[in-house]
Amino acid sequence: MSPTPRAVTIILTGLAFVFGTSGCDKERAAPPAETLDPTAVAQGKVIFRYATFGDETFWTDTLRMHEVIRTAVDPTTALSVGLKVDTDSLPPAVVQGIQNKSISLTSPATTVALLKLNAVVGLRGTVTTVNGRDVLTRVGITCALCHSTVDNSFAAGIGKRLDGWPNHDLNPGAIIALSPALTAAQKAVYNSWGKGKYDARYNFDGQNNPSVIPPAYGLLGMHSVTYTGDGADVAYWNRYVAVTQMHGHGSFVEKRMTPPDDVQNLPDSVSAFLPALQAYQLSLSPPTATAGSFDPAAAKRGQVVFTGAGKCASCHTGALFSDANSRLHAPTEVVSEPEPNGGPSLASRSATKMYRTTPLRGLWQHAPYFHNGVAPTLDAVVELYNTRKSLNLTSTQKADLVQYLKSL
Repeated sequence: MSPTPRAVTIILTGLAFVFGTSGCDKERAAPPAETLDPTAVAQGKVIFRYATFGDETFWTDTLRMHEVIRTAVDPTTALSVGLKVDTDSLPPAVVQGIQNKSISLTSPATTVALLKLNAVVGLRGTVTTVNGRDVLTRVGITCALCHSTVDNSFAAGIGKRLDGWPNHDLNPGAIIALSPALTAAQKAVYNSWGKGKYDARYNFDGQNNPSVIPPAYGLLGMHSVTYTGDGADVAYWNRYVAVTQMHGHGSFVEKRMTPPDDVQNLPDSVSAFLPALQAYQLSLSPPTATAGSFDPAAAKRGQVVFTGAGKCASCHTGALFSDANSRLHAPTEVVSEPEPNGGPSLASRSATKMYRTTPLRGLWQHAPYFHNGVAPTLDAVVELYNTRKSLNLTSTQKADLVQYLKSL
């Protein structure tokens, strides 16, 4: 059985590291690989999957999402907006019931039952029995909502968890727009985002230009972990998201913003979780390209293009394929701007006003590419660079380069 929020709190009681609540300047740098504490990694896995940081006060008390879920969100609807079901949380009788159709996938009561089992990835529900019927009374979200998916081994959207993989089937805007507490204008903004995208600044500046949900794997050794390199480690971003986006209880301060970000939602239920949460995320390796998914001979030729005529290695350097630990890049240097549809620049809405070079391990897995998804495929990535950087690559060079990128 999955741990309850109280169990997660008990697990963390003895943590030696407790971060302060004054924001980014207090976060601690990520440890090297050999010092990742297995106990902390195990604790972080529980946090990543199940901790809500007390955000039920927002998703339940403010947005009233529990009312929507228990009355109108059946499993078929939930799967259609990208929510995932973890088969490891399902008892054999439930698996059999889904298979033989004795359990309805068009009833909201089934969704409530799945939440009671902690089987809906990234959602945590409190289910109370009232007059013999299970009723969803509170709901919150976890890190896994956006940064986990499943392997579809049972059915589409149903399978074993793949933590760290971005859920590009998820339509967070459409889910939020179901809230009865929002205005029609707010719902229109949220419904405009589409699958796999989220605007993590909209609730600060009111501008609307969502970014692609990034992977949370392959971050070991990477200090600038966000698209714009705002923070020095994963804990910075975890604090930002937990407090300002998930609406958990804690504090986030970013003095580089104008005006400064200053969110105080006390008492603090975030800081104590950050060390172990970071340890787990740093333990997540990028997925390896499978045999047959790329042409090895062409990939070998493409590596020559990568380091030579393609000029990719001028920024995608070292084992991480990124120079983000030593420098960031001005918007004029990147090929993903200007933003599509005239949207506001992501960099202009950030603390650094710059972009980091994205690490490339596991690149084959998380299309579309760039922070704004302007390239739907790796072929489109190469073509965009070739055009905007005037590389003059031949069709063969471009094709070989794509095969190399698929192999990473």
